[in-house]
Amino acid sequence: MLYPLQLQAMMKDYIWGGTKLKTDFHKRTEFEKVAESWELSCHKAGQSVVLNGEYAGLKLSDYIEKAGKAVLGKNAEKFTDFPILIKLIDAADNLSVQVHPENEYALRVEGEYGKTEMWYIVDCEPGATLLYGFKEKISKEEFKKKIENNTLLDVCNSVPVKKGDVFFIDAGTLHAIGKGIVIAEIQQNSNTTYRIYDYGRIGSDGKPRQLHIEKALDVTHLNHPTKPCTAEATMSFFADFSMKLLAQCEYFKVYLFDVKEQCNLYADDSSFQSILVLDGGVELVNRDKTMKIGKGDSIFIPASMGEYKINGKGKFILSMV
Repeated sequence: MLYPLQLQAMMKDYIWGGTKLKTDFHKRTEFEKVAESWELSCHKAGQSVVLNGEYAGLKLSDYIEKAGKAVLGKNAEKFTDFPILIKLIDAADNLSVQVHPENEYALRVEGEYGKTEMWYIVDCEPGATLLYGFKEKISKEEFKKKIENNTLLDVCNSVPVKKGDVFFIDAGTLHAIGKGIVIAEIQQNSNTTYRIYDYGRIGSDGKPRQLHIEKALDVTHLNHPTKPCTAEATMSFFADFSMKLLAQCEYFKVYLFDVKEQCNLYADDSSFQSILVLDGGVELVNRDKTMKIGKGDSIFIPASMGEYKINGKGKFILSMV
């Protein structure tokens, strides 16, 4: 029988991480700092684990193998691997200036898909900023020179952020999350990142963290991004909840729900659904069973599960392919 799977996230303790995922999102870990929690993941670098029901204790990929790929839905059939990866990110310090390759380059050079992603700004400190592309179009030669003479930040497009902003990061777009920002990230199922500039930081091994300059020169789009930092569609208001489309592309479709009392949802055979709770506490009701979920919880809804309800007051991101 198909049922909602509550997932345990894989934690990552990168050097720029903070403590908000532990204190605000109730993540349990022995790490002093948590940079990322991989809320929905079948990636070899860290998988989600099922917490409830007959599949409890299985990695998400093992669940899919046992239950059958039909739980992913028809839209996922075009992908060789599990299509997306969903994270919460707490940037207590600036992330490196980086870029992700497109599919063709990534498959040829790294053996995995490229990485197009979107960010939803869950929270941020006053004055927080991030880097998003270049201020204006530059040449490859100028890009290389700026890297070599340590003046890259002079040509990067710095953007002030506020809660609720949405950034769509096409593969090939230079970017960096700034300190003081908590982000929900929905991305292609890839972990390939090329660091371009890292503020001279030293890694846990006592050495400067590795940069990937030549690969970054190969894949970076040298222009100013044109997409607005807002949701794709205006909010739709209903009596008991509101909903808006944050972003959509060939890899994922992402909605934000703000529930006041109740909303009725449906998982058909087209796609699985992922629920990531950002605020509040709600109940997920499927058939005659009720699951209480709160801030920081991640739920996998199998394709074809049918009707389910969200009761209570809370805000969550719903993603599908």
